Amino acid sequence: MNTFYFSPGSCALASHIALAESGLPYQVKKLNFAEGEQRSEAYLAINPKGRVPALVTDKGVVTETVAILGYIAQAAPEARLAPLADPFLFAKMQAFNAYMASTVHVAHAHGRRGYRWADQETSFEDMKNKLPQVMSECFRIIEDGMLEGPYVLGEHYSTADPYLFLMSGWLKSDRVEIADFPRVHAHYRMMLERPAVQKALAEEKAA
Repeated sequence: MNTFYFSPGSCALASHIALAESGLPYQVKKLNFAEGEQRSEAYLAINPKGRVPALVTDKGVVTETVAILGYIAQAAPEARLAPLADPFLFAKMQAFNAYMASTVHVAHAHGRRGYRWADQETSFEDMKNKLPQVMSECFRIIEDGMLEGPYVLGEHYSTADPYLFLMSGWLKSDRVEIADFPRVHAHYRMMLERPAVQKALAEEKAA
């Protein structure tokens, strides 16, 4: 049994959806960030970074979304969540996921966690004000050059798709209109219809 640690509304949703797609056995455990559970001694023993997601497997703990998505795809090859037999396509998928993690998520975080990069309140406001522009620029790159559609890799679903779905869902709170990116918007609507997406959302709500 795999144990998946998450916090509602966090980036963990991408991995949660992949787990729901995979057919792997898992249970979910919610961390209440408002109460600081991510900094508890018990959780820091699992993930010393004090962040989510974290996946406890029978071989040990996997952290970081890109790594967890890759692990799930390889642990459940029959689910066909990645082009495992094609090194180039697999690299394209990982490049997309890395962009989500290292660029898009970081841009999003600047609007909420400016204290990670600065100390002055004026700096926080600058980051918040810049957020819509930066997120729009990121999604313009995705819309025009990375989303091969209908899925990220074209006709084949992969772990890149729940990651894009997650980030697309954050656009409204970042003051970006998703309708400005028609292909991304269509992808988001399509993902909402997938049973695994509905399952993960329901599990996060019930946890």
